[in-house]
Amino acid sequence: MPAPHQVVVVAFPGIELLDVTGPAEVFAVASRVAGADHDGYAVRIATADGGPVTTSSGVRLLADLTLDAVPQRVDTLLVAGAIELAGGTVEPVVDPVVTAWLRDAAPRAGRVGSVCAGAHLLAAAGLLDGRPATTHWLTAPRLAAEHPAVRVDPDPIFVRADRVWTCAGVTSGMDMALAMVAEDHGQALALATARAMVMYVKRSGGQSQFSVPLSVPACTDDRIDGLRRWIAEHLAEDLTAEALAARLHLSVRHFTRLFRRRTATTPAAYVEAARLEAARRLLEDGGLGLPEVAAASGLGSVETLHRVFRRRLGTTPAEYRRRF
Repeated sequence: MPAPHQVVVVAFPGIELLDVTGPAEVFAVASRVAGADHDGYAVRIATADGGPVTTSSGVRLLADLTLDAVPQRVDTLLVAGAIELAGGTVEPVVDPVVTAWLRDAAPRAGRVGSVCAGAHLLAAAGLLDGRPATTHWLTAPRLAAEHPAVRVDPDPIFVRADRVWTCAGVTSGMDMALAMVAEDHGQALALATARAMVMYVKRSGGQSQFSVPLSVPACTDDRIDGLRRWIAEHLAEDLTAEALAARLHLSVRHFTRLFRRRTATTPAAYVEAARLEAARRLLEDGGLGLPEVAAASGLGSVETLHRVFRRRLGTTPAEYRRRF
């Protein structure tokens, strides 16, 4: 059996508890969902001295190893973040010991990521220069001001720039970890992991980049990823397999086979899921009636809207709006 994917999460005093435990749980659940024959993930926590650290919630985390004991090469290296409130201002914590260690260790890792304000440590170590990046919206202006070489975008849930990943606040580390699972083992396992964890596909709030389901960072040369982005922007148009295949200049049979191989679903199921998510978002916003929601989401009619909601969510559009 192949060796498990090695994940090291770097922690220091004052970090957000979920910055560490959120991604760790995603990787652990993915391993359990995949089963015993899967190589899975092995997650370890590293601190400067190998001792416990007290998180912002007061919960103490026990480390598995010191920073100096981290192997020369790990598959995924994550750094948690910490924020202090001082005199009404928000201060991202940049631990100098961790930052100095990252300068040397991060280039050797297969993949590097930050959770929440951990992006400030990556930036201080020079790892984000010339790259797009995100962080918690509260500290994004500070990141941009202190590191002008970093292309800061405060909106996305997570950003991938080659082998370096950054994400928004706290729970977005779980979204980023799910995308990493999808990159490592395919969308099907990521979706199964999300279902097991009862995670919503659509993220609320300003820092939201999700389209259908568990959108992962796209490869610029991938026709199917490009088509998925186009679908999200043209939900009210003809999105039959025939129309989509014609857009890529492929036969319907070849397109359907290619789409299923890339997304682990059929074009019809994917389009319906995309339209359902758009309808959910419109219902949550609360500004449109059901006929307008059906039209804007591409589902067409209130009857279809009801049918899709009952079949996929086990509820009605009106009940969904009332609850969410």
